[in-house]
Amino acid sequence: MAARPKLPAAEMIVLARQIMAKAYAPYSGFPVGAVIRGGNGRLYAGCNVENAAYPQGWCAETSAIAAMVADGERRIAEIVVMGPGRALVTPCGGCRQRLREFATDSLPVHVCGPRGLRRTVSLGELLPLSFGPKNLPGKLR
Repeated sequence: MAARPKLPAAEMIVLARQIMAKAYAPYSGFPVGAVIRGGNGRLYAGCNVENAAYPQGWCAETSAIAAMVADGERRIAEIVVMGPGRALVTPCGGCRQRLREFATDSLPVHVCGPRGLRRTVSLGELLPLSFGPKNLPGKLR
């Protein structure tokens, strides 16, 4: 029998909902919130921040990663991503790669809607055969 995936702490879902409400999304009208639990146990929240020059915007996951790194943490233990609508709101391709920089394929990615958890998948499922720090020579190996 397969092990049941660990559920995110309720506080992560509450914080994701709160931070999603603070998103700056005047162009898409699609607010997203993300909450990372760092390896140190602390929570780091981020929301999407759009820009009139579209490529200059930041995804919620990127904002949360920036907050984590600014605090000195370098490992992601789990993440909650929350967005509106009926479809699952998973990290975009760029954010999947950003998550991979600080996590392994086994990272739990909890995909939520405003009412709560919809599905939990691993980063490896979202980004199979990923390229990460261990693919490069250097200190991070």
